[in-house]
This record gives sequence, C-alpha cells and structure tokens, in this order.
Amino acid sequence: MTASSPPTLAADLTEGLRRLKLAAIRKLAPELLQTAKTQRWTPEELLRTLIEAEITAREASNARNRLKAAAFPLVKTLEEYDLTVSSVPKGTFDYLANLEWIRAKENTCLIGPAGTGKSHLLVALGVAAVEQGHKVRYLTAAELVETLYRGLADNSVGRVIDTLLRNDLIIIDELGFAPLDATGTQLLFRFVAAAYERRSLGVASHWPFEQWGRFLPEQTTAVSLLDRLLHHCNTVVTDGESYRMRQARHTRR
Repeated sequence: MTASSPPTLAADLTEGLRRLKLAAIRKLAPELLQTAKTQRWTPEELLRTLIEAEITAREASNARNRLKAAAFPLVKTLEEYDLTVSSVPKGTFDYLANLEWIRAKENTCLIGPAGTGKSHLLVALGVAAVEQGHKVRYLTAAELVETLYRGLADNSVGRVIDTLLRNDLIIIDELGFAPLDATGTQLLFRFVAAAYERRSLGVASHWPFEQWGRFLPEQTTAVSLLDRLLHHCNTVVTDGESYRMRQARHTRR
C-alpha cells in the first residue's frame, strides 16, 4: 500500500509567500487548505486561521529575538521567585510584576546584601517585560562603564548611550561591586541623566544609597546621579539570609 503524498502548494503560491516573508502561512497552508475543503470552512475561517498562525509565529520569533538581545546571564522567571523566603512585600512584588512602572518610565532600585534575590528579581522582571513586548538590555555596572569607556575612546559615547536607550528597560546589576574612578562616575552620571524620564532603569546594589560615596568618588556627581535615579523610583530593600548559603547548607546534609 503506497502512502499518500503530503499536500503541497502550487509553486507560484509558494514563491509569492516566500517573497512576502509569510513563513508560517507557507508552512501551514497546504494542510489547512485540505482541512478547509474536508470540513467545509468558509473563506473567512480559512483566512482568519492563516493570519492568526502567522501573527503567532511572528510574535514568538520577535520574543526570541528580544530575549537574545537582552543578554541575560541566565533566564529567571517571576514564577520561580520564592516570596515565602523573600523580604519583598507581596504588594510591592505584584506592582513590579505588572510592569506598569516600565510603561510609566519609572526606575526600580533593589538594595540589599548579596544573595537576597536582587539579581533574580531584576532578571525575572526583565524576562516578563520581554514577553510583554518590551525591549530590554541587561548589563552589570562594570560592563556598562566599560562600554561607555570604549565610546569615550573613539568619541562615540553619545551614540552608545542612544543605542542603549532604544530599550524600554535597561538593567544595571552589581552596582558598587567595584569602585569607579572620576571618569567612570561622570560616564555613569551621563547615562543616568540621559535615561531620566525617558526610559526605565532597573538597578541592583548591595550598598545603601547613603553609602554610594564608597564607589562614586565625586560627591557632587554622586548626588546629582541619585537625584535623577530616585526621582521616579520604586525602592525595594532586600534582606535576610543568602539564598546561596541556604542552598549550600541543604546540599551538605
């Protein structure tokens, strides 16, 4: 018994769909045309099904591209974030999770010791933003300042900042892990000032704001930076035992 050949589209239709870059329709149309005939779909039903399939495929492709462009070190989700061992109030978590602060161009700063969930929460918020159609870019503070330094070397700092600000949310993790020199502080201020009321920043640091002078040596610049960063800002203080230390203890048992 010979197996029936899979349905195919006419060559001119296949070529036309390829030129129009309708990849999902080109892939699904042969079987859907056959289904439409056997189930007596109306033309509108067939057209609607094909269009919905193309939209779904493009949205999935765009989400994958946005996730790749975000450059997260790991993919974390809000569902994985354990509120039962977190010091973040549920009301605060729910507000951040609805992402309205990104649409309002507010900032979010997470302040607390190492291992208290700052990076996890920021990355998870970034992933949720990607899924909702926002453009996101993740950098550590060291990576951001290094990127700005490279722009300083070839007089392209303005273009570098403009490129970063094409994103709706820029996440700056590990701010304060290493002190900045005067030039690095000025570059960081320039970036924060450019983002002010234009884009949302997500910042994580283990230093309380009053101690930012420890890694921002220019006092006047540090004050000006904080003024812009905190004007429209959701500040979340995390504390408690380090997640990593807790897991290490459980592993040793």
